[in-house]
Amino acid sequence: MATCPECDADVEVDEYDVDKGDIISCPECGTNLEVTNVSPVELETAPEGDEDELDDDDSEDEDEEEEEDWDE
Repeated sequence: MATCPECDADVEVDEYDVDKGDIISCPECGTNLEVTNVSPVELETAPEGDEDELDDDDSEDEDEEEEEDWDE
């Protein structure tokens, strides 16, 4: 059993069902939580936005810069 850092609710998480870095949702307040440790299970508020989404945004910016170079 772990505790939500936002609302202090008990969050039932089996350490064998999660990996470090997994994102789960608090059943009480709905906050996205990141698993920071699996034995014992520890949770922290997940950062806003997914890292993969941030990487995709960066690559789009690079593509736009390349297109601008071709226009010159």
